[in-house]
Amino acid sequence: MKCVLFLMIVLPAVATDVSTLERDLNEIARVATAMVDGDVCEHIVTDRALRYMSHPDPRDQYADGDNYDVDDDAFIRTKKTLIRLANLANYPVDANLWMPLRGDPRRIQVVIRNKYEMSQFWDWGKLSQAMVPEMKEVLQTGKALTVKQKPKFVSVLAPVRNSLGQIVGVVEVVGETTPDARENVK
Repeated sequence: MKCVLFLMIVLPAVATDVSTLERDLNEIARVATAMVDGDVCEHIVTDRALRYMSHPDPRDQYADGDNYDVDDDAFIRTKKTLIRLANLANYPVDANLWMPLRGDPRRIQVVIRNKYEMSQFWDWGKLSQAMVPEMKEVLQTGKALTVKQKPKFVSVLAPVRNSLGQIVGVVEVVGETTPDARENVK
C-alpha cells in the first residue's frame, strides 16, 4: 500500500486517453482566451530586446538571447496567469505565450515558456522564428486550433486579445499523450 501511495504522489497523472487530453486542453485554451490580458502582453518585451531580435549581430549569434529583457511586472503577471491555467489539468501541461515579432509579421517569438518546456513549435535556443502556419491561422481567424504535428504531443492554439479586441498573440496549451518528465529538459 505504501508503494502505491508513493507512486500516486511522486508520479504525475496523465490523461486517460488522447480524446481526454484534447478535451482538457481545449477547455484550458478557452479559459486562456478570456484570462490572458493582451494589453499586458504587448508590454512584456522591451524595445531594447526587440532591437536585438530584429537586427541580429553577424559577429555574435547569441546577442539577442544575451540581451533579452522584459518588463518585469508584465512578464510576471502573465507568467503567473499561464501557470495557473496549466494547473487546471491534473497532469503535466504547459501554457506558452507566442507573439508576432513587432515590425516583422513573418516571424513569431516565444515570449513565455513554462515549467515542462513543452512545445510543438519552439526551436531550442531561438527567441524568434519563421511564423508557424497554424499560429498565423489563429492570429487571422481568432479561432482556437488543435494541432498534433509532433508525435506524442497535442497543442491547442488560442488567440490572445487586447482591450480593443485585436488579436495580439497566441497561447499554446500543450500536453503529451505519454509524458516523460526528463524528455523536454535533456
